[in-house]
Amino acid sequence: MTTKEIFNLAISLGQKADLRGEERVAKYLARQRKRYEELPDKAKAEFDPEKFSNPYSDSRLLVDNGKKEIKKILAGIDMGGSELLLAKQLGDIDLVIAHHPEGVALADLSDVMHLQAEVLADYGVPINIAESVIKPRISEVSREISPLNHDRSVDMARLLGMDFMCVHTPADNLGANFLVKLFKEKERELENVGDILELLKTIPEYQAAALKKTGPVLFSGAPEHSCGKIVVTEFTGGTSGSKDIYEKMAQYGIGTIIGMHMTEEHRKEAEKYHMNVIIAGHMASDSLGMNLFLDELEKQGIEVIPTSGLIRIKRF
Repeated sequence: MTTKEIFNLAISLGQKADLRGEERVAKYLARQRKRYEELPDKAKAEFDPEKFSNPYSDSRLLVDNGKKEIKKILAGIDMGGSELLLAKQLGDIDLVIAHHPEGVALADLSDVMHLQAEVLADYGVPINIAESVIKPRISEVSREISPLNHDRSVDMARLLGMDFMCVHTPADNLGANFLVKLFKEKERELENVGDILELLKTIPEYQAAALKKTGPVLFSGAPEHSCGKIVVTEFTGGTSGSKDIYEKMAQYGIGTIIGMHMTEEHRKEAEKYHMNVIIAGHMASDSLGMNLFLDELEKQGIEVIPTSGLIRIKRF
């Protein structure tokens, strides 16, 4: 496989696992095309053509040197200058894959957050309310990211002659979809919050994280509390959503949130509205999604070297 083929596979897998469903993702891409066609010619020159085929603004092929065959990959959660130098030092690495966004993918991270509103709508929160609540948070994230040195690691990869990409929301989609299916399969066995914690700890990534004191943790609620409606809403869609959404989630019958990570401010707001919150763990959750993607590469005979927080678990 070439670097471009690997990136295209990541996007394809992300679309298939997207909690919105492939049909709605296709409609999103069609809207991007229509939006472009309606722009004046001057504005068209600034439009990002990647949006015609890639619905995930936080995932990009950052450096492609046109290698004909990728044989060995260095993959991790955060891949910056140190990891790129490591890849060069190892000598036989053809491609570096980061999970967290870099370069233009980091600069455009906030644009993928609209996904969160659609996922919440599927769980019963009216779309107009979900969109209204998430909109200020999207603007906030955009402003927070604006002053960062987005291209620092990308420039380094280019100078080192190293192929470089980041796969963020597609991997998070794979992880979220995995958990949604698992909770549905085990639905009858999940009577209280403690049951969810025990189920999560049967997943190898979370088992390994628990040994490092970074496994699933109950942030709000109690193990003996009833689950109510379980939702995987803080697992994909760029970054943390709005803290103001918890009131609406409670109003529309959601009882337990499964997330990767949560700020103390968000936790207090969720607790205020009597939400059960289970934080599965950031690195372990990111690893789950990345592993499901990397498995597909290893099936093609590509060797994967994990680093930078990636808990590599194979499922084939």
